[in-house]
Amino acid sequence: QLQASGGGLVQAGGSLRLSCTHSRRPFSSYAMGWFRQAPGKERELVASITGSGTATYYKDSMKGRFTISRDNARNTMYLQMNGLKSEDTAVYYCAVIRSSSQNKLYQNFDYWGQGTQVTVSS
Repeated sequence: QLQASGGGLVQAGGSLRLSCTHSRRPFSSYAMGWFRQAPGKERELVASITGSGTATYYKDSMKGRFTISRDNARNTMYLQMNGLKSEDTAVYYCAVIRSSSQNKLYQNFDYWGQGTQVTVSS
């Protein structure tokens, strides 16, 4: 079971931190990612992270504003979002995939959680 939280309403230029946990173990054996889907648009990959947390991937438009991280001791993944813009408004989803290596990055995932709404007002 995947659970994302931390969404909300924020003004443009503000920050939010999303969190995601799942019940699959060991936690570090699963690569994870954040996706988002805005109304009328396709779902897109925002960022992903290896099981070990040592490597990350970002969509170009998120680089420098968003930071993905994980705390395997707390079984939690995070997405720190700074400098939010109105175009960041979307439902954000976390996803996981069982990794063949703790140092492998993925862009396709097997399991999805319910999303959390992020709304940025201009």
